[in-house]
Amino acid sequence: MSFKSKTNIRAVILAAGKGTRMKSQKPKVLHEIFSKPLVGRVVEAIENISKEDEIKSVVVVGHGADEVEKYLSKYKNVTCVLQKEQLGTGHAVSMALDELKNFKGTVIIACGDTPLLKSATLKKMCEYHEEHNADVTVMSAVFENPFGYGRIVRAQDGSVEAIVEQKDANDEQKTIKEVNTGVYCLKWESVKNSFKELKNNNSQGEYYLTDIISWARQKKKKALSFVIEDASETLGINSRYQLAQATEILKTQKLKELMDEGVTIIDPQSTSISPETTIGEDTIIYPNTYINGENKIGRNCKIGPFSHFRGNVEVGDCSKIGNFVELKNAVIGSHTNVSHLSYVGDASLGSNVNIGAGTIFANYNSITKEKKKSTLANGVSVGSNAVIVAPVELEENVFVGAGSVITKDARKDSLVLSRSAQKEYPQWVEKQKNLLNKKGEE
Repeated sequence: MSFKSKTNIRAVILAAGKGTRMKSQKPKVLHEIFSKPLVGRVVEAIENISKEDEIKSVVVVGHGADEVEKYLSKYKNVTCVLQKEQLGTGHAVSMALDELKNFKGTVIIACGDTPLLKSATLKKMCEYHEEHNADVTVMSAVFENPFGYGRIVRAQDGSVEAIVEQKDANDEQKTIKEVNTGVYCLKWESVKNSFKELKNNNSQGEYYLTDIISWARQKKKKALSFVIEDASETLGINSRYQLAQATEILKTQKLKELMDEGVTIIDPQSTSISPETTIGEDTIIYPNTYINGENKIGRNCKIGPFSHFRGNVEVGDCSKIGNFVELKNAVIGSHTNVSHLSYVGDASLGSNVNIGAGTIFANYNSITKEKKKSTLANGVSVGSNAVIVAPVELEENVFVGAGSVITKDARKDSLVLSRSAQKEYPQWVEKQKNLLNKKGEE
């Protein structure tokens, strides 16, 4: 159900960190899950909170700023601001003050390395924040083992009194299982001045975002916590292991969603399907299939085993993508078979097309770095071990002989061959054996 906020919503996404534990030259927030960078998943989760309102985000960049900004330029509602020195999370948010100078409404604070956050959860948090007329709402989670997390200390009336870090917590506070996730909703006109008043009198010499809770208490503001139902959504990525954990969680969620919608997954353990892929009911996904990027697969299809979708693929109803087939940037019509050992890239295939084993669509010129497209109309049949060299267009019902290399367009109902004449040399094998025997006798 679409969410219509009572106030305007903006977001500040913190993406300036280096990510030392990733052991990588790439900025942490540009590491990918199913070909989409972590920060991209956070941006899209925020954008999709409401179908009715455009939600603009300010992304605070730092390490690898140029790379991060280049990626984020694809999002029209994203503005980047630079945090030259990393002086803490509170300092990071303050970098966005100029962008939010005259804004009135709700500001969401989130981290760019939390790719599992769902739009539905953020929507519920915004609703909770607005319904309770809070000045600050912090998203919290309950962990059986909360070691290392900042604890949510509540006042007698249930409001949030403080967030106490592990190293500063006393024995009683360490027993608290409700922890800070680093996601906030702020009534901006009420709280924005806090970022000019935060202090860095701590062991790290940093300005902490968590200190806005104590600031709010001092100013008699209302601070609440919104307890998230699924704590896994708050997983932050700080290592390759955590990246793999998040990937597995997204994969498992997607496979369950598809099976609930009528898709058969023969072996979930060996199957990976991106969250951005849609699949129609009664389609069967066979083992060892990897489907990446954005794709649309129709009803009653058979996919795999060992199929690989690299993204931007559309498959019509009742089609078959078989063993060791790779697809990329391709449209496959209905009742079409690409059965085994083939590559189809930058191509459009109509309905009732048959692609024989070992067929390759040669779409890339390594000198010019250009990719060209091939188009096969309805009813085209391509024999085994053929090469379709783009750009080429095969009209309806063209029949391509096995072993052909196709470099020119073909007209409707034609037979197209490109082979050297077959030659036969009688007794050739026997003659070769005799020669070997003679050499052996010598």
